[in-house]
Amino acid sequence: MKTIIKKYGLLALATGTLWITGCKKFLNETDHSNFTVDNYFTKPEHARSSVNAIYASLRDPMSSGFGGGAWTMTEFATGQAATDLGQAVDSYFIKDLRNTADNAYGLSYWQNYYKGIGNANLSIAKIPSITMDAAESKRLLGEAHFLRAWYYFTLVQLFGNIPLITEPVDLQSDQLRPKQASPDDVYKLIVDDLKTAEAAGLPWVDASGRVSLGAVKSLLAKVYLTMGGYPLQKGAPYFDLAAKKAEEVLDSKQFKLFTSYGDLHNPARKNVDENIFMIQYKTQIIPGNWQELIIPYNKNISAYSSETGGIYATAAFVKSYDPADLRAKEGQFFFTKFTNQDNRSLVVDLGGYFIYKIFDVAAQTSTANSDLNWSLIRYADVLLIYAEASNEVSGPGAKAFDAVNQIRSRAELPALTGLSKDQFREAIWRERWYELCFENITWFDMARTRKAFNVDTKGFDNFVGHKFSYGPVLTDRELLFPIPSVELRNNPNLVPTKGY
Repeated sequence: MKTIIKKYGLLALATGTLWITGCKKFLNETDHSNFTVDNYFTKPEHARSSVNAIYASLRDPMSSGFGGGAWTMTEFATGQAATDLGQAVDSYFIKDLRNTADNAYGLSYWQNYYKGIGNANLSIAKIPSITMDAAESKRLLGEAHFLRAWYYFTLVQLFGNIPLITEPVDLQSDQLRPKQASPDDVYKLIVDDLKTAEAAGLPWVDASGRVSLGAVKSLLAKVYLTMGGYPLQKGAPYFDLAAKKAEEVLDSKQFKLFTSYGDLHNPARKNVDENIFMIQYKTQIIPGNWQELIIPYNKNISAYSSETGGIYATAAFVKSYDPADLRAKEGQFFFTKFTNQDNRSLVVDLGGYFIYKIFDVAAQTSTANSDLNWSLIRYADVLLIYAEASNEVSGPGAKAFDAVNQIRSRAELPALTGLSKDQFREAIWRERWYELCFENITWFDMARTRKAFNVDTKGFDNFVGHKFSYGPVLTDRELLFPIPSVELRNNPNLVPTKGY
């Protein structure tokens, strides 16, 4: 027995000696695949991949399922959206104006967009040190600045006083638990970022879906328009800036309205003509997954196994359209009937007004794997920005009327003419509600104008005191969404949103 123990003891010792020796050698070697912030940014491909990573955060709030989808947050807040998805409680809290700081939708925007900002800060800080083609470096930095501006523009509108972080953050950083900045300071960074992107040598159009000069100028026009309104109220000088920047997009002749509303949800029409900037998806790789959320609850019309009834339009809103408006007719912006999945010759009454303008027909009827992009900036929006901003500066001019009437012509509505400045303002707002509904735009319009569309009078009420068609009444607390409670707990420097 002793002999056996000695034998195995020597074996264990020998093995241990080999392990220690090997371990020493292993620990002294460099793992060239183990990238860190310090050793990664050394090649042009590193610059490209770092900027690619910034785009990813655009997709995260679009994730949808039986718990709902963060992207619906600003739609339910308008009072024009309904839902049958009982377990998506966050939708009901917002829709019924009983929202809280525990809402997961707001948390998704906060966390994912600050992640995008963090990635942008890293690229902006590190790319200049990489030896690479100067023109490409400048373009990549332009994309990074645009995306940071997009994230901050969305966050400052949603939450008001937010942290302003412009440098990479680590565990030793003073910005690990940042204080909030004023909206003025955030908007200053947004404008500076967009001016940097504007001078970065980007092409007017980019069919691959990357940031283009058209996207930069369009977003800058929207930012200026917002700064002219609430909460900053910078007025006429900023409306003038918005009009001029939007006019540059119009005069470039690089974009045009689609002739058919079907092209708005046609995967073959990605990143062209009317689609100035989009969130990119690819079937079988990164499919758009909001499709299950926009189909009626268990009507057996879809190739998707889950039919959630997560979001659709209120009847009051759709019925407020002019009866002649093509957008409100069946199979244009909305649909009330569709064919049965097992028998396409059988028509099913859906019992509501579901959203056809973002409906992927091929995915819904056959593949259950969407190839549709999500549009963030449409040319229709830029036309209306130009019309509204120029009207605020000098009243309705011929070019402003033409911009609105291009949109009305497609809707088969008569041209507007002979309106006063006040009449034209409301006509443009109305056109924005009808044209841009369910594209994450309408609530932002409500917040910057402090107005809400009344589906009964077809006019505009003050935001505070406006009554939704199904009962709830807006108060001043709904002018912002609450900073998420988990962020308040993790960062004692944050002040809760008023009213929450």
